[in-house]
Amino acid sequence: MNSAEVSWPSPDPRDELGLVALDYNLSVERLLSAYRHGIFPWPDSGVFSPIPWVCPPRRAILEFAELRIPKNLRKSQRRLGSKYFTIDRAFSAVIQACAQAPRPGQSGTWITPAMITAYTDLHRRGHAHSVELWDGTSLVAGLYGVTAGGTFTGESMFHRVDDGSKLCVLYLIEHLKNRGATWIDIQQLTPHFTMLGAREIRREEFLCRLRADQQASLALF
Repeated sequence: MNSAEVSWPSPDPRDELGLVALDYNLSVERLLSAYRHGIFPWPDSGVFSPIPWVCPPRRAILEFAELRIPKNLRKSQRRLGSKYFTIDRAFSAVIQACAQAPRPGQSGTWITPAMITAYTDLHRRGHAHSVELWDGTSLVAGLYGVTAGGTFTGESMFHRVDDGSKLCVLYLIEHLKNRGATWIDIQQLTPHFTMLGAREIRREEFLCRLRADQQASLALF
């Protein structure tokens, strides 16, 4: 089935997460169609629970022009030493590490085995990407996300060294800026991204931005 053939209902206006659908379908075609419509899966840690597909009424984004880099993070940038970044060298290792990362206040992870399989398939098709930070041969931080129609949507990140995941974000931003992108979708606002200058916008504005990126057809990776 072509991703353009997937039909999505409008988000439930009564639902604070913007619920669109509830099912078990994590096919590559469905994932691609979802992201192209501003929708993403938000499963809980229950392996056998149906997957909520959501398009929240408010969406967190990071405009590159509004990026703020705290002094301590700039120091970490200057002190990389022998550490170095790569892109798409170890997607499977990154998503596995994100799934295993401690999550204070949560009993499990939404990155279930089914999600790992689905996004790894998406990566093989060229639509999911990772940034890795290495210290020698050791993977010490990383992030992954999805590109659909010219927009990068961040999914998750992990770190094993101080500021590691934030440094991956900064590296990603430079990579995307060099290819014409001006913002990234981070879905939900977090303290880390708020510190970097991220903010929320209304769903309608987000969808307009998404359509504009799709028309621009930027080659981000």
